[in-house]
Amino acid sequence: MTNVLSAAADPNATLAAFGHDPFWLVVLKVVGVFAFLVVMTLFSIVFERKVVGRMQNRIGPNRVGPWGILQSLADGVKLAFKEEIIPTLADKPVYWIAPVVSCVPAFLAFSVIPFGPDVSIFGHHTMLQLTDLPVGVLVIFACSSLGVYGIVLSGWASGSTYPLLGGLRSAAQMISYEVAMGLSIVMVFLYSGTMSTSGIVAYQSDHLWNALPLFVSFGIYLIAMVGETNRAPFDLPEAESELVGGFHTEYSSMKFALFFLAEYVNMVTVSALATTLFLGGWRAPFPLSLWAGANSGWWPMLWFTAKVVLFIFGFVWLRGTLPRLRYDQFMHFGWKVLIPLNLAWILAITTMQVLRDRGWNAIAVMLVVGLPIIALIVLWALFDTRRSKRLEAELAAEEAAEAELPPAFPIPPMDLVVPPSPRLVSAGVTSQALPGSSSSLPEGPVNG
Repeated sequence: MTNVLSAAADPNATLAAFGHDPFWLVVLKVVGVFAFLVVMTLFSIVFERKVVGRMQNRIGPNRVGPWGILQSLADGVKLAFKEEIIPTLADKPVYWIAPVVSCVPAFLAFSVIPFGPDVSIFGHHTMLQLTDLPVGVLVIFACSSLGVYGIVLSGWASGSTYPLLGGLRSAAQMISYEVAMGLSIVMVFLYSGTMSTSGIVAYQSDHLWNALPLFVSFGIYLIAMVGETNRAPFDLPEAESELVGGFHTEYSSMKFALFFLAEYVNMVTVSALATTLFLGGWRAPFPLSLWAGANSGWWPMLWFTAKVVLFIFGFVWLRGTLPRLRYDQFMHFGWKVLIPLNLAWILAITTMQVLRDRGWNAIAVMLVVGLPIIALIVLWALFDTRRSKRLEAELAAEEAAEAELPPAFPIPPMDLVVPPSPRLVSAGVTSQALPGSSSSLPEGPVNG
């Protein structure tokens, strides 16, 4: 039996627990992970519709199954039997493989997510995790990067303008926010001393959850994961008012269902990664952690699932409350706010750590690192305030100048009188009097 408690001393010690399971147990784990993701997808769709319905004072799904909980299953069956329409100009091989390229990496990314500690399954002791690597978090990022290819290929292979624009926009968006997401977890690697997902969870067993000391990284990750999954208010690749439906406009039936499945599986994956990196993974929160058996057996799967559902609720909450951003605002926020803030945060924390290692006390470290940061924040706030006022003044001047310009198109006079209908005139009836005369209305039905 693997001694999981030893992982508290060495986060990399849990890696020795993997690679010794029999083949049938590996297959059982694979089926379990697949079933978990499919069930979470069905749950997330109904959960989203129910929560948004409550937020908008609507009932939500209530017809299929008890309390409407089988509505997402009915939608999946409907998509499977819908007619499939393939565009004439589509590149058939790429058009067929693009949904698979988007869906398969979304499932593969979950292979290194830890669900719980060492348990006994039919007499065999194994970790509640499919596998792990010394660079397990990078495996998740590699899989998420492969998902971009499916979106770009689907937009190009459709042979239509709007899917192409949606695919290009989505690629730029996902790459931009992957940079912010990658930088946000650099401090997690430095704090934990490992890039293994099970090692990061083991590190948090004897320390505070990373969300507390690394609150800036946690906040940036929360924003970046919304942009990475193309969810509102960052659902610009699927902006109906601009791009009809985005990269999957020309897809229907099961191919569209695969894109739908990939989106929700990615939501579950980034939520599970946030749970693993920042919220202690499968470990119980504080009140429950006082119970001796809270972090042993099968109970940790319950805590892990509850944390994932909490993040999914955040996705739904954002969709029901925030409007969609403009694309230029969205990209500006990613490249000019999140990434510089990430770099400054990494520089500040690593500087503080180096000074502490050299024997500096906490007050001296805060003076050397904290005061320059505060000064930079104040200067940036003053600069941004002056810049905003200058832009507002320029905009007001442009509006005033445009108001003085003559109209660029003919404007009808305000005292225009519409002439009577020729049909009514020929029938001897006028519906509107000419200037200086009174109107005559028919006393009975008009035949004409």
